[in-house]
Amino acid sequence: MTDKASALREQGIDIITLSQGEPNFDTPESVQQAGIAAILDGKTRYTPVAGVKPLREAIREKLSRDNGLDYDIDRITVGCGAKQIVFNGLFASLDAGDEVIVPTPCWVSYPDMVRLAGGQPVLVACHERSGFKLKPEHLEAAITPRTKWLMLNSPNNPTGAVYSKTDLAALAEVLRRHSHVHVLSDDIYEKLVYDVPFATMAEAAPDLIDRVLTVNGVSKSSAMTGWRLGYGAGPKDLIKAMNTIEGQTSSHTSSISQYAAIEAIAGNQDHIVDFVSAFRKRRDLVVEQINQAEGLKCRVPDGAFYVFVSCASVIGKVTGKGKVIENDMDFAMHLLEEFGVAVVPGSGFMASPYIRISYAASEDELKRACGRILTACTALSESEKTYEQSEATA
Repeated sequence: MTDKASALREQGIDIITLSQGEPNFDTPESVQQAGIAAILDGKTRYTPVAGVKPLREAIREKLSRDNGLDYDIDRITVGCGAKQIVFNGLFASLDAGDEVIVPTPCWVSYPDMVRLAGGQPVLVACHERSGFKLKPEHLEAAITPRTKWLMLNSPNNPTGAVYSKTDLAALAEVLRRHSHVHVLSDDIYEKLVYDVPFATMAEAAPDLIDRVLTVNGVSKSSAMTGWRLGYGAGPKDLIKAMNTIEGQTSSHTSSISQYAAIEAIAGNQDHIVDFVSAFRKRRDLVVEQINQAEGLKCRVPDGAFYVFVSCASVIGKVTGKGKVIENDMDFAMHLLEEFGVAVVPGSGFMASPYIRISYAASEDELKRACGRILTACTALSESEKTYEQSEATA
């Protein structure tokens, strides 16, 4: 959708892009300066595969300070974004036919990562009525002797759902009965929570820490998406295997990004307060506006920077050009091509009929985009009435 929006923009069409998963803020000044200093200090050579020791020390201290987790630095690894950490963890551990439980809606890359590593994704639907969160009984039902991992993403992309410590403890009760199942906890949106305190599985269930790979990074919390730096902490043997894989692929993460990330993780964190305040305001704006649109409804997300919108009531409606909206992809393309707003269809996240709206955009862009979406929905309703009248007359 982002590529399509870019192509239309190149044609001179006014497009508002709400499809991207990255903050619109600049990387904090202190972090920028740390990266510049690394260049000027000549820190532009190869580094250890797992990451430079000062960075891993900073990560160790962060995990202790923020999450109450105690890891030696040889149980910590650094990668080219949290995405590479997730991939390396799966690639290092999956044998052909191993199963990975993936609660849906889920980030688009999870199922394909599992398949690339030779595994089989087991998609478990988490419905809106349960807050888009995995229920213990559904986890229990999905586990088989071939299950290797449970993948958890909280705050969640695309729904913004946040698992509380109580939620995680309930899932841990199930996991204790199945010692062969490990947990991949993708915490990349950790700092972007609004109404529910953040918790991670190894914190909620300390006895399971040797079965958990905790994944995080600096892309969302410090607006460093392009710096490509994520990290993972987990069992020593798993981390060692992941380092072997990284050593034969990317070798290591950019040295400059690593030294900048030390400042992002260990330095002043005041920017996060500003990020969260701005995102909360944008979230409330989008939720209020979207729930006024005919045929759309959404819940208030507890974290991340996405609103996951049900468009079930616009399915079957007819556009002004006579095209029937048959699914969420049709609706997303209608918004893009006819009203200049790029969103992502929920089918990409294994959940239909929904669309994902990112509010990691300016307040002005969000107001204009929501206005267009409301206009689009009103136009669909009017077109449907006209269509029904013409059918009745015929």
